[in-house]
Amino acid sequence: MNKIIRKMREAVQVVLLAPIKLPIKIMQAARYVALALGVLEAVTDNTTKGKEQGDEHE
Repeated sequence: MNKIIRKMREAVQVVLLAPIKLPIKIMQAARYVALALGVLEAVTDNTTKGKEQGDEHE
């Protein structure tokens, strides 16, 4: 799942960094999606790390 999230985030970053002029609504939506993907990736990373650490202590 993390691999899919990273690929989607890279695709959004390409859109944001593209030297073409896009409508403002599309740029705002792309920024929102990039933020949401970053948060989702951080949450899933913390969840998997927590499971690994929890397994070690048991």
